[in-house]
Amino acid sequence: MHDELVDHLMRSSPLSRGEALRVIQDVLAYFDETTEDYVRRRHRELQAQGLVNSAIFERIMADLNYRAVAPPELTLRQVRRIVYG
Repeated sequence: MHDELVDHLMRSSPLSRGEALRVIQDVLAYFDETTEDYVRRRHRELQAQGLVNSAIFERIMADLNYRAVAPPELTLRQVRRIVYG
């Protein structure tokens, strides 16, 4: 699976085949996270950094635009509902 990408990484970097495959699997796992899981995780991370919810929600909404597959645009209320249910 992903042989072309593995071959490309091996040609363009010092990675071995096994290392290239692990990198691809890690990246795919990262982007496999659902929008809801991403929002909850980022909320916890930013809250742990001491940010307040108004700043956190704005940051999450901006960050969502840069996900590999951009989710539908969420309103502030939708972001809050994902975090708090």
